[in-house]
Amino acid sequence: MREGSLEAPVRHPLDWQNPDFYDNDALDDELRRVFDICHTCRRCFNLCDSFPTLFDLIDESPTMELDSVDSAGFKSVVDGCTLCDMCFMTKCPYVPPHEFNVDFPHLMLRARAQEHTEGKGKFFPGQLAKTDRNGKLMGTFAGLVNWGSRLGNSLTRPLVEWVAGIDRNAYLPKFHRKTFKDLFKANPAPVVAEAPAAGRKVVLYATCFSNYNNPHIGTAMQGILARNGVEVEVVYPGCCGMPQLEQGDIAQVAAKAREISAELKPWIEKGYDVVALVPSCTLMFKFEWPLIVTDDPNVKLLSESSYDAAEYIVDIARNEGLAEGLQPLDGGVAMHLACHARAQNMGPKAVEMLNLLPGADVTAIERCSGHGGSWGVLKGNFETALKVGKPAARAAMIEGTKFVASECPLAAEHLVQGIERLGKEGDKMPDRAWHPIELMAKSYGIEV
Repeated sequence: MREGSLEAPVRHPLDWQNPDFYDNDALDDELRRVFDICHTCRRCFNLCDSFPTLFDLIDESPTMELDSVDSAGFKSVVDGCTLCDMCFMTKCPYVPPHEFNVDFPHLMLRARAQEHTEGKGKFFPGQLAKTDRNGKLMGTFAGLVNWGSRLGNSLTRPLVEWVAGIDRNAYLPKFHRKTFKDLFKANPAPVVAEAPAAGRKVVLYATCFSNYNNPHIGTAMQGILARNGVEVEVVYPGCCGMPQLEQGDIAQVAAKAREISAELKPWIEKGYDVVALVPSCTLMFKFEWPLIVTDDPNVKLLSESSYDAAEYIVDIARNEGLAEGLQPLDGGVAMHLACHARAQNMGPKAVEMLNLLPGADVTAIERCSGHGGSWGVLKGNFETALKVGKPAARAAMIEGTKFVASECPLAAEHLVQGIERLGKEGDKMPDRAWHPIELMAKSYGIEV
């Protein structure tokens, strides 16, 4: 093994059904082994809050080494991890196949799984993870819910902060009475039969976010595909389980993997590609599910048949060419590459896609937004999330930029909040956050 691990990273399956996976002593030993390696390297110090927290624990200990750090302090390190995978994918020189075998995100997941089995998980973050229940319930009362969650609502936001621990200053996604599935069923865009990619067939996995919180991402994608001759169906058996993964409920993720992959299998066998609208879901399909459910052929089939939304548009452009009609955008784009898109190891597909637009002016931002799913909205985390995302927000504030976009819708909104914090009087602020698929649709003249 060469020092520095120049080989491509390899991830091992999660041994989550082994009782030793949850053993307190075994877990503490592994945390100390990996934390000591991190301490002697520190290359990851600027990625998220976990690493500064760990290094502060060590530097402020009596010996300034890990041996004098109380294991009780490790929880703050575990809680600071957002499972973004960037340390594994971009920073750590000791990931497998290196003999040190460091997989920091999956070790943090193991620690959370151990907490979950002992019933130590926090109540309200666990409730936020129930996205399908929340989406259906909140969508029924969308007008009232959106009023109550609005920033600056001095009546409801302090109450929500006190009861649920959600920071009153954090943007919260809106809910819609009509889901993406509803909109597609009522008015699908007609497929252009003579378009370059005619003959392709796609199942759009709606994702909980696009289905309940921003159906415009889905309608934009369907419109783009229809313009290019692609037959589309929309399927949504349920959430992919990323919110449950963040809570350490691996058994629930495994159940979702088996259920959803079984429902998508017939579509794949009929020649449909599976395209997920949010990169966290694609990451689950491609990589996380096969490491959790190693014995299910449906999971393996889905992992080999799944595409990220921008990845699929680029694939059409490379193989058949895109349909005519794209027009220049009226300003530059600050394109944030979401961590869960980068973790798919497919290249900056959203940037490639937007660079296909006439006169494209795209700036790629490869720093974390700081949001980290539901982590970034919680009281005690929100200000830290803004701090972590400050370099990305600053990179988006370049002259000529009109659109701030991210493949992760929550990251895009968080970046806009960061830009507003950094802005000075007279600065032009972005009017909204965008998904790159929405910008592609805008270029085609598709209403978004």
